[in-house]
Amino acid sequence: MLVVAGAEVIARHERVYGRGEFIFDPLHYLALIEQKPGALDQAAPLQNWALPEGFQRIRRLLEARMGNRRKRELIQIMRLMEVFAETVISAAVNDAMRLGAIGFDTVKQLVLARVEQRPAQLDLPRYPYLPAAHVRMTSAADYGVLPSRDAA
Repeated sequence: MLVVAGAEVIARHERVYGRGEFIFDPLHYLALIEQKPGALDQAAPLQNWALPEGFQRIRRLLEARMGNRRKRELIQIMRLMEVFAETVISAAVNDAMRLGAIGFDTVKQLVLARVEQRPAQLDLPRYPYLPAAHVRMTSAADYGVLPSRDAA
């Protein structure tokens, strides 16, 4: 079935002829599910959506690190597929996990960088749940413990 406005096709849906049959396009439901992220696991349109393995892995990482915000972050990542190809999103998800900087903002920046063919500009202070390295300031006294040139 096609929905046309003027000369432009604005929607295309496969027709179902059987009684009680449904065809869902998961992308059509993500905006609604984002408003009620608790419905993510029960939403019928998403039940048989075969997403790449990276999405399952990033979901587990989000659940471990972000608590209650995890579902909304995952839905926002999935919503990027409304605009960009699934392969681009999947590659960005895998890149984010490799960098250890998971989350919607990271994935979005990686997607934009990939599409625009430029380096990603990641602002890591926006990710307080990432492990941080602390390096103390070196003082002149610290160098006193080093062996002298004559001792070597």
